Amino acid sequence: MTEKPWGGVFREATDQRVELFTESISFDRRLYRQDIAGSIAHARMLAAVGLLTRDEAAQIVKALEEIREEIDAGNFEFRVGWEDIHMHIERVLIERLGDVGRKLHTARSRNDQVATDFRLWVRDAIDTILPLVRKLQAAFVNRCEADFDCVLPGYTHLRRAQPVLAPHYWLAYCEKFERDYQRLLDCRKRVNICPLGSAALAGTSLPIDRHMTARELQFDEPSPNSIDATSDRDFAVEFVFDLALLAVHLSHWAEEWIVWSSEEFGFLKLPEGFCTGSSIMPQKINPDVLELIRGKTARVLGHLQQLFVLLKGLPLAYHRDLQEDKPGVFDAYDTVVGCLEVAIPLVELTELNRSRIEESLERGHLDATTLMEYLISRGIPQRTAHSLVGRIVREAMDRQCRLADLPLEVFRMADPSLDANVYSVLGVKNAVQAFRSYGSTCPEEVRKQVERWRERLARDLGA
Repeated sequence: MTEKPWGGVFREATDQRVELFTESISFDRRLYRQDIAGSIAHARMLAAVGLLTRDEAAQIVKALEEIREEIDAGNFEFRVGWEDIHMHIERVLIERLGDVGRKLHTARSRNDQVATDFRLWVRDAIDTILPLVRKLQAAFVNRCEADFDCVLPGYTHLRRAQPVLAPHYWLAYCEKFERDYQRLLDCRKRVNICPLGSAALAGTSLPIDRHMTARELQFDEPSPNSIDATSDRDFAVEFVFDLALLAVHLSHWAEEWIVWSSEEFGFLKLPEGFCTGSSIMPQKINPDVLELIRGKTARVLGHLQQLFVLLKGLPLAYHRDLQEDKPGVFDAYDTVVGCLEVAIPLVELTELNRSRIEESLERGHLDATTLMEYLISRGIPQRTAHSLVGRIVREAMDRQCRLADLPLEVFRMADPSLDANVYSVLGVKNAVQAFRSYGSTCPEEVRKQVERWRERLARDLGA
C-alpha cells in the first residue's frame, strides 16, 4: 500500500477500474511547467524558513529543472497509476533524491497545489491571448486607410439603414474586441492571487512564509482565506466567460462576412486559401473557416455552462468534482486561440468588392435620415420631419428612383421654402459628409478614431 502517497491508511489496493476512472494525467499534464514553477518557489521558501536546508532546496530545484527539460523534450513517462501531474513529478523527484524529495510536500496539499498551478496556467493563457486580440484589432485598423473612401450600407434588422464609411465599420469590431481585451486584463487581477500554503483547507501549523512564495511566483498577494483559496474556481469561470464573449464577437464578425461574401451580397472576396470546396459541386468556394469560427463558439459557450453546473452544488471546501474544471477551460482556450490565429490573416487578406458595393449603394434610400435632419435644422419638429420624409420616400419608391432623382417640387411639398440646396445632403456620399457627432461616421471623426487606435496598438504591440 506504500505505492500511493496517500495509501498508509488503506488495506486494499485501488481497483484498476477506479485508476482509469479517477486519473487526470491525460489532461492535467499540460500544467507541468506551472507545477514545477510552484514547487521550485515552495522549496526556496521552505529553505528560507528553515524547513529545508539550503543544500536540500538546491538539490530539489536542480532535479525539478531537469524533470521540466525532460518533459519539454518528450522524454518523460506518464502513467495512469500515478494519477496526476503533481504525483508524477513528485514520484520521479523522490526516485532521484530519496528523503530529500519526500520533504518537498511539507506544508502543502494537492488542493492548494492544483489551485496554484491552475491560476498560473490561466495567467499564462491570458498573457498569450491578449497580444492575439491586439493583432486582430491591428488587422482591422490597418485596412482603414486603403478603405477610407469606401462607403458601405449600414444595417439594422438586416435592412439597409444609413451609409457608413468602411473604416467606421472596421473600428466597430475593434471596440468589441477592446472590451474583451479589458475584461481579460481585469480577470488577470483576480487570477493573480496565490493559494499556495493554504494546504488542504485550514492552512498549516508550520512556520511558512506565504508572502515570499507569492513574490517568487509573481502573484500580487497570497490568498487571505485558506478555505476559499482551495475551493475557489471563480477565476476559471470568469476566464471562460471572457473567452465565451470573445468567441461570440468573433462569431458576429464571421456571420457578417459569410453573408457579405455570398453571391447575393458580393461585398467581399475571401482569400481562397481560407476557403474550401465541395466534393460534388465543382464551382463551390465555401467560407468554411468563418463557418467553423461561428460553430466553435458553441463549444466555448458549452464549457462555460459546464463550469457553472459543476460548481453550483459544492459545499466548502475542496471536492474531487473540481478535477473536471480543467478540460473545459483548456479546450475553451485552445478553441479561441485557434479562431484568433485564423481570423487575423483572414481580415488582412479579404478584399472589398468595390464595384458591387458601389452599384448597390443607392438602393434603400440610405439618405432619408439625413434629409430628415436637414429639415430639422430648418426648424421643423422631428416628428413632423419624420412623417414628411416618409411621404417623400414613398414617392421615390413609387417612382422607383433615388431621393436625389426627385424633382424639387416633391421636396417643397414638405417645406415650401426648400431650394436646390436640399440636394447637397442627398446621395450616400453627401449623407456621410453631413454627419457631425462624436463617434459618428463623419470622415473627420473616423480619422481621429483611426489615429487613436494606431497610437494604442503601436504602444501595446511595440510597433
